Amino acid sequence: MVQPAVWDSHPEPLPLDSAPVPEYGTGSLADLLPTLAAGLGVPGATAGIPELTPADRNCVFLIDGLGWEQLRAHPEDAPFLTSLLASSRGGTGRPITAGFPATTATSLASVGTGLPPGAHGLPGYTVRNPDTGELMNQLRWQPWTAPAAWQPYPTVFELAHRAGVHAAQVSSPTFANTPLTKVALSGGAFHGRLSGEDRMDLAAAQLASADRALVYTYYAEVDGAGHRFGVDSDTWRGQLAHVDRLVQRLAEQLPPRSALYVTADHGMIDVPFDERHRIDFDEDWELKAGVALLGGEGRARHVYAVPGAMDDVLTCWREVLGEQFWVASRDEAIASGWFGPAIDDRVVHRIGDVVAAARDDVLLIASEREPRESAMVGNHGSMTPAEQLVPLLEVRS
Repeated sequence: MVQPAVWDSHPEPLPLDSAPVPEYGTGSLADLLPTLAAGLGVPGATAGIPELTPADRNCVFLIDGLGWEQLRAHPEDAPFLTSLLASSRGGTGRPITAGFPATTATSLASVGTGLPPGAHGLPGYTVRNPDTGELMNQLRWQPWTAPAAWQPYPTVFELAHRAGVHAAQVSSPTFANTPLTKVALSGGAFHGRLSGEDRMDLAAAQLASADRALVYTYYAEVDGAGHRFGVDSDTWRGQLAHVDRLVQRLAEQLPPRSALYVTADHGMIDVPFDERHRIDFDEDWELKAGVALLGGEGRARHVYAVPGAMDDVLTCWREVLGEQFWVASRDEAIASGWFGPAIDDRVVHRIGDVVAAARDDVLLIASEREPRESAMVGNHGSMTPAEQLVPLLEVRS
């Protein structure tokens, strides 16, 4: 009996029901601000995380790139944050899910609007604009698209402000007037401060300035260190130690009847620099066949097929990548709840004809069209625990 050649058979692709879908509605980033707003009496707000006790003054400190697993792996660098974990004496902190894809633009929109990606409409790092056929970078907002048309829902800060709650964002001045800030975090007052220490002091002052308050503050440098040097690098650990001190600084200044919640937009994994772990789309004729646009990022790809080629692209991508990526058609990804329980009509065709989410420590780079992103050490985007789980830590006064 002749045995079939190894290249004549393809391993079974990962079953889609094995993907750990985010916990929309009960334990995701999109549930945090609505829960706090409900505790403040904001009309229409729903407590998706009911175990959070209402407080009169609420502050959310979002640390870009600090995943749950990375925090737990380095307790010596973050003693204050570690003391807030449920495993520590007196701590209550636990993980929640970021949402898919686990990337900054998507997560910030989920936080600020209180909606999953399928509703707010920022379902990836880069996605196709159905009106123009071009890829749109939703982090840099290029090419320009009218923000209110792209994301028409009010933010939780806007709803809180209308309800008489003092709403404020304290962040880098760089973000004061960006389109992403407008669609995700607008409402109330924006206060720009360059240093982390100044942001902590001002966030505490904003909390104290009203009887009912909802304040947001942000720190980006942990993410940058992870992308450039990796999540086990000395540089990354130094940033973790610094932000640990910032959180403690803010916690020690909380006015009475306050709750501080520390969270993140995504985690991160380091991907080795070799051909087995970094598959280059730009050099792979099989993967390129029938593809009009490649969107998303290395661990969460939106694939837009040329007309009539979607079935062939889906089949090919499953055959080539299916052992390492969950590869779904648009309809399958939507039905599986990857982007939330429901999808707005305006969002459907922003999602790829094919969506590929990495399970293993691999990356689908595009060295020619995405040279900067392809050179990153630390990466994120998919549904693995290292990327998807983010801390929800609490300090009360």
